[in-house]
Amino acid sequence: MPFHKETFDRIPPDKRDHIFTIAVSEFAMSGYAAASINQIARKAGISIGSMYSYFDSKEDLFLAVVDKGYELLERALKSQSREGSFREQLLELLLTAVEYADKHPDMNNLYLSLMTEELAPLSMRLSSQVEKISVTNYHEMLQVAKEKGELRQDLDIPMAAYLIDNNVLLLQLACSAGYHKYRLQHFMGSRAQDKAQLAAQLCDMIMRCLT
Repeated sequence: MPFHKETFDRIPPDKRDHIFTIAVSEFAMSGYAAASINQIARKAGISIGSMYSYFDSKEDLFLAVVDKGYELLERALKSQSREGSFREQLLELLLTAVEYADKHPDMNNLYLSLMTEELAPLSMRLSSQVEKISVTNYHEMLQVAKEKGELRQDLDIPMAAYLIDNNVLLLQLACSAGYHKYRLQHFMGSRAQDKAQLAAQLCDMIMRCLT
């Protein structure tokens, strides 16, 4: 069920995208609690009355924005090739995560902010959707690779999927969140600057756990 009203669907796509862009920036800069729907409306060049004709509340606007981010993430994941070895697919997945975080840092940080206790009530309205994307994608990759003999035959697929997802999440954090960027730099030094190399090395570490 969408978090916006039907009136939002009836405005031009470029206007919808503009409202989302302003909202993403405001939520990322101020945080959910401090962000003002009035300020978002003003910066987007629309009246607060129009904003409330599109969304019932700031909560629904925030959820609609994050939902848009999930759509972009799902599109990126679905664009991945299913050709090649499991290692090649895993590396592509990690590079896709890096590219997404670099291209949509504010959106990525909004998604990550849903993991805090403060936004737990909101995350419950969305988590099943994004987790379904990840779980389905990882399980399919792992099952096919296991059947092809590329992975250990005693491999626990749900646990392996959880391992991969946690590493993808940490990699995205390291690419877009200030503290985690510093943390990566602290551990990896100058190697932290080369995200492609970092993804390749992480891929090799994961592969050693699965084979």
